Amino acid sequence: MRIGLLTEGGYPYVNGDAGLWCDRLVRGLGQHEFDVYALSRTQRQEDEGWVPLPPQVNRVRTAPLWTAEDDGPGHGRRARRRFTECYEELAGAVCTAPDTDPHAPADRFGSALYGLAELARDEGGLPGALRSETAVRALERACRAPGVLRTAREARVPELLTVAAHLERALRPLSLDWYEDDDLGAADLCHATTGGPAALAGLLAGHFCGVPLLVTEYGVQLRSHYLASGPGTAAPAVRALLASFHRLLAAEIYRRAAIITPGNGHARRWQEHCGADRVRIRTVHPGMEASRFTEVGESPDRADPGTLVWVGRVDPAKDLVSLLHAFAEVRRSEPKARLRIVGAATGPEAQAYLGQCEVLAAQLFPAEAEGAHAVGENPVSFEEIGGPEVPTLADAYAAGAVVVLSSVVEGFPISLVEAMLCGRATVSTDVGAVVEAVGGTGLVVPPRNPRALAEACVTLLRDPERRARLGAAARARALELFTVEQNIAAFHSIYLEIVSRCPVRRVITGKTGEPLPFAVPAEARVPGRWTGPAARVVARGGPGRATGAPGRAIRTVAPEAAR
Repeated sequence: MRIGLLTEGGYPYVNGDAGLWCDRLVRGLGQHEFDVYALSRTQRQEDEGWVPLPPQVNRVRTAPLWTAEDDGPGHGRRARRRFTECYEELAGAVCTAPDTDPHAPADRFGSALYGLAELARDEGGLPGALRSETAVRALERACRAPGVLRTAREARVPELLTVAAHLERALRPLSLDWYEDDDLGAADLCHATTGGPAALAGLLAGHFCGVPLLVTEYGVQLRSHYLASGPGTAAPAVRALLASFHRLLAAEIYRRAAIITPGNGHARRWQEHCGADRVRIRTVHPGMEASRFTEVGESPDRADPGTLVWVGRVDPAKDLVSLLHAFAEVRRSEPKARLRIVGAATGPEAQAYLGQCEVLAAQLFPAEAEGAHAVGENPVSFEEIGGPEVPTLADAYAAGAVVVLSSVVEGFPISLVEAMLCGRATVSTDVGAVVEAVGGTGLVVPPRNPRALAEACVTLLRDPERRARLGAAARARALELFTVEQNIAAFHSIYLEIVSRCPVRRVITGKTGEPLPFAVPAEARVPGRWTGPAARVVARGGPGRATGAPGRAIRTVAPEAAR
């Protein structure tokens, strides 16, 4: 079958979110054909290029979310009137308090969204209209209408401009020319690897061409938006309106998707809370490459029996401060215990947090020497992957007898699964999908509780037999549930399920332009090439820029070029 793979800030870019997972999926499903439609987030991402593409990728089309296109063609009076009506309806849905009628905002939002999409298709795009004063004034009228959110009434011109700019960026997929019969319309299904703008493109392919949509969320975008827009990040009116928009967009995506595949039960509960029908939800755990941890997993004796290890990205959400205070409790019971914190800090906030943790470690644990002629050493070390002490990720997990996770916010705990593949006993805080990942193979304690974290660590440090049992059970669980092979097999089965239940009803014409009867027989839905290879669509405009679509790169990928 032919898959339209929709990404945002990810595959096929070298520096992209979930790029490794997408690459493994595409390479693992070599019996299918893939067309990749990628939304880029930054100029740097564009400049760094793509990863090598396998032969089953027919072509890649890209569009930027980080820069605005020109205003496009001018609109006549009738088009401007249509835009005003649709945008006012959209803004009204965003501003309406959901407690009045939970379904009314969703219905208004969907109607307005597809109305804007049809107008964009008729007029060649809406970039200028979405940035116009007309949009801001429509948003202002919606905020002043009766029955709206209380905080929306407080919005002033600067807040309205901020919200309008955000909506313009989120709605840029409306103006793309991807929804023709020789683009996404030629796919058997669209697979959006995230929510938000990428899934919006899949909604439009379904609206215009009837292509079914599969949505995969390993990190729920609505949850990520809530976490990133906490108090102090913007004015209350801005935060309320943007939260309402993203909630309505997520609800529309979940309502229209043929199947939704969260990566864990935590994400699944978020999706159900936002209106996803549990009948159409299939949990597919992330696939981890187990081979690089095989040597460590089969050699549990490599671990230092008195060392705790933390591995991950340094960030305030990881709560290393609580971990350091917990380790102070551990040292009172186990004076020779050590803690190795392995991870890098990206960004100024993370760098400042790392500095704070290093200062705290120096205060809690002054450098100690065993004798008068020995050099003092701090029992807490901060290291990075690639250094002389920790050359690889597997070496980081191999360094300790117990792997600790102290997060206060977590989605799916990748580092915890990697530790399980290494056969290490784990102590974790009960956040996100931790319990789902660990099962009964590790100790779980409440978050922000250094004493409970310390007691669990001491329990395992003093009981090597229990550590060995838990580590072996953890490795067996990870190999059963969290490998690349199980991930690919699950998506292959889901692809077949979607295509068998929601086949695209497209008409194939012959040389005379007349429809060909029985051109798509029933056997075409069975795996394998029963009818012979179909002709590949040549991307319009050739390589470089698509004709009539400024700022959108398009490239047809030949198998020999992909190699």
